[in-house]
Amino acid sequence: MRLLTISDPHGDYAHIPLLVREAEKTGSIDAILVAGDITNFGPDELAYELLDLLEPLGCPVLAIPGNCDQRSILATLDASKAINLDGTVHTIENVTFAGIGGSNPTPFDTPFERSEDEIGMMLEDLLIRADRGGGTIVLLSHAPPKNTLDRIPGGNAGSDALARAIGKVDLIVCGHIHEDQGEMTIQGTRIVNVGQASQGRSAIITIDESIEVQFNNI
Repeated sequence: MRLLTISDPHGDYAHIPLLVREAEKTGSIDAILVAGDITNFGPDELAYELLDLLEPLGCPVLAIPGNCDQRSILATLDASKAINLDGTVHTIENVTFAGIGGSNPTPFDTPFERSEDEIGMMLEDLLIRADRGGGTIVLLSHAPPKNTLDRIPGGNAGSDALARAIGKVDLIVCGHIHEDQGEMTIQGTRIVNVGQASQGRSAIITIDESIEVQFNNI
């Protein structure tokens, strides 16, 4: 399975068509993951514009909101042609995707923040549900786990609760921390911060017997 993964367009979709064309050049894409901050504090309807730009790939789009999206975007995603993955699971072939949108608390009081306790409870429920499906488990989260691809000036901004997914899922796809695009493996879990789409960054992830990551930057 080949995934185009994007995050943090923040309502600026100027680079999306080229990211899509570059992804097409690498071969067929089976699904698109959108890891949040679809808008920059709204309006929610911008999500439809993004989905239209992703349409040429002709595959399912699984999306979650980010901390800079309004909570009302959940209803927009529900009404759209995308799969709203926030707080639920969805299986394609032998890969089960689970989603946690928003972020852990920030100093900026952004619209869609969740307490670490709420994130932890969501994660516990999703892991139980995802495990029933067997196969590969992918966690799509806006925020990265604490101390993994979450560096900002002065420290690390990831989620302590999300760090508990490490060793329990095969792949974590995230964004949120624009400065720290990259990938790493901890306790058998591949973690990918796909970068800021509004700056022309994304990643193509291939799930087969192993997980391969190719950054698709323009």
